[in-house]
Amino acid sequence: MLLFSVVLGVALPTARPQDENVTAADIDNPDFGPIPGESSYYTNYTGIKPPFPDRYNDSVPASSSGPPGPDDALWQNLASAEWIVYRFYQKGVETFSQSDFIEAGFPANTYSRLMEIRDNEAGHLRIFQDEISHDSLKPGPCEYSYPFTDPKSYLELQTIIELSSMAFLTGLTQTAQLNSSKGALVAAAQVETRHEVWSLMDIWKTDPFAGPFDTSFPYATEILQVTNDFVIPGSCPPNNPVYPVPYQNLPQIEAIGAAAPGNRIELEYLNQSHIPEFKTNTDYYAVFFHGVFNISVPYDPSTNYTTIPSAFEDTGLIIGVLADTRGAPTLDSVVAGPMVLVQKPSVLSVQS
Repeated sequence: MLLFSVVLGVALPTARPQDENVTAADIDNPDFGPIPGESSYYTNYTGIKPPFPDRYNDSVPASSSGPPGPDDALWQNLASAEWIVYRFYQKGVETFSQSDFIEAGFPANTYSRLMEIRDNEAGHLRIFQDEISHDSLKPGPCEYSYPFTDPKSYLELQTIIELSSMAFLTGLTQTAQLNSSKGALVAAAQVETRHEVWSLMDIWKTDPFAGPFDTSFPYATEILQVTNDFVIPGSCPPNNPVYPVPYQNLPQIEAIGAAAPGNRIELEYLNQSHIPEFKTNTDYYAVFFHGVFNISVPYDPSTNYTTIPSAFEDTGLIIGVLADTRGAPTLDSVVAGPMVLVQKPSVLSVQS
């Protein structure tokens, strides 16, 4: 569990150096390696080489045969997602240098800040691994491909990832069984907020505030499904669990145009061979989530156009799905999506 007990005066086991060959048993041992919150490693590691726990590239089998923990599937989903997020930052650390960001017009501390976020994400990964009980498998990393070509496109993607992380963490919190899991997810979301605020303020020079509430999206696995686009097919450890669970295989959509409240936008399917099977005599809706509310707009599948509700404040994040029921009240009512519509910075709010 995340909430550790420490007995004063009792020495903790001494971990071997993390650069040695790390085994599955080491990853399964929460006392091996730097402990998040006790070690500064997950804040101050400045190496180019991947930090711990990125020292073992396979799944970790269950070490006992009892029933899975009540939130094991949630933490498996989150560990798989965290491999994607952490490796994105590690890729940035390996690809760019401080001078690359300075020459592109970004603050001098951009590279060091990204390195610190990389460290934080490695700490998240370690915590999520530890949250999975010994009765369940711990997912290993896949190979990933990220669509950036230069420092600017990397930072644009970084902002989208951080904003999306906030949204799927709010959804996962709603599915957690244990109060300790709910608390841990909120604590992780607080750190993602700090990453997000740094990006919005220092990189994009924009107001980081999102109104009184960030967007709460109830179906976290639908956002996690979108992150599968970063995974190179066939590259995952063979024993990794399906990611995410449940996997709906929803058609993915994106908005064409300026995705601001009150604007009419065109919806485009990212895979034209994978679109919803719209039924005749059935009403469909574009359902937009913002803050803690959602608004449904009647949707005509023959047009592919809809309008973002003008009632929304143009801050934070709007998430849209297509559904066969007003309000998308259940997971199965969603037939396509989600689309993540960033309101600030404006450079990210226009799709072409």
